Amino acid sequence: MPVPPIPGPLVTADRLAAHLGRVVVFDASVGAHRGAPARIPGARPFDLDGGLSDHTAPAPHTMPAAAAFEEALRALGVDDTDTVVVYDAAGIYSSARAWWMLRAMGFDRAAVLDGGLPAWTAAGLPVEAAPAAYDGPRGSFTARPRPGLLVDADTVAGALADPDAAVLDARTRERFAGTAPEPRPGLRGGHMPGALNLPFGELQGPRGLMRPPGELRAAFEALAPGRERLYFSCGSGVTACVLALGATLAGYGRTAVYDGSWSEWGTPSDRPVASGG
Repeated sequence: MPVPPIPGPLVTADRLAAHLGRVVVFDASVGAHRGAPARIPGARPFDLDGGLSDHTAPAPHTMPAAAAFEEALRALGVDDTDTVVVYDAAGIYSSARAWWMLRAMGFDRAAVLDGGLPAWTAAGLPVEAAPAAYDGPRGSFTARPRPGLLVDADTVAGALADPDAAVLDARTRERFAGTAPEPRPGLRGGHMPGALNLPFGELQGPRGLMRPPGELRAAFEALAPGRERLYFSCGSGVTACVLALGATLAGYGRTAVYDGSWSEWGTPSDRPVASGG
């Protein structure tokens, strides 16, 4: 049976249900949602808190090297010809990170489940009473890294000084302003001077679904009018990818995610930090 095509970076619960069994489904939940007792049938673990991050790096959720990522995807049974749909149990929180990582490794046959597991269950679709797991055959996935989709602190510093670019921070307004403490110990409060604040939840509607493309475009234009080169940051490079997803849906093509995000920039150093809105 042929593998269904991906209509774009976002799929609805009904569309996924119609093709279940013919696509690879990943659960990319993190934190308290990791290892949730219910999963979409057949879902495999895309473990961002575990093997799908580089734990030798100082910042959490750092992208693994290409060889390590390739090995992890092969162990999860992914082939180059597969179609992949990623979800998380929080809605759209960490699933976009998995989608962006796949893109950064040259794999475009992937999409995010709009609304995640909550949208799936709200639609009355079936779940299995088990955490995501996989014990099938190895796949043939090939990593083909795309430079520039994940960037470092020096690149972001250059973008902050570039009038044609914008750096958008997906953290809450309180963390951005430095009025709320950072959840990771030892980090300074505040934000990169010149960065703009767009909390990732503002790209989603009341049911946790992504807003329509026109509304997404308006949200980005309101903050960074006329700027087509966008860089995204957050706490540890996870919800920055929700902004990357929103920008892709809105038609932006020149986008990048700061992999280290505030977990790197906010460590005590000579990198500048601003406070307030």
